[in-house]
Amino acid sequence: QVQLVESGGDLVQAGGSLRLSCAASGSITPMGWYRQAPGKQRELVALIRRSGGRIYADFLKGRFTISRDIAKNTVYLQMNSLKPEDTAVYYCYAMDGLGSEYWGQGTQVTVSS
Repeated sequence: QVQLVESGGDLVQAGGSLRLSCAASGSITPMGWYRQAPGKQRELVALIRRSGGRIYADFLKGRFTISRDIAKNTVYLQMNSLKPEDTAVYYCYAMDGLGSEYWGQGTQVTVSS
């Protein structure tokens, strides 16, 4: 059974840090994170390729770091220097070997000013 379980979302003050986790089960590989703020489209935050290469959204300016634990089939997003504009639902993104896409249920990140 394919499943993505996200955790780590919370309410934090501006300048604080959070670490999101996404654990995958089944024949899928967690690849990264997107986010969606109220009234806005879902946007890429960070991806990590099977090769280990990383892609980050330009707006992050080095504040977030994506990593993975292959043995646990888990991807992480370390978020530092959080800003109110980072407030959004963060979604884990995964793919299987055939190129099909999968999404987690989302975890809420709220940054207060």
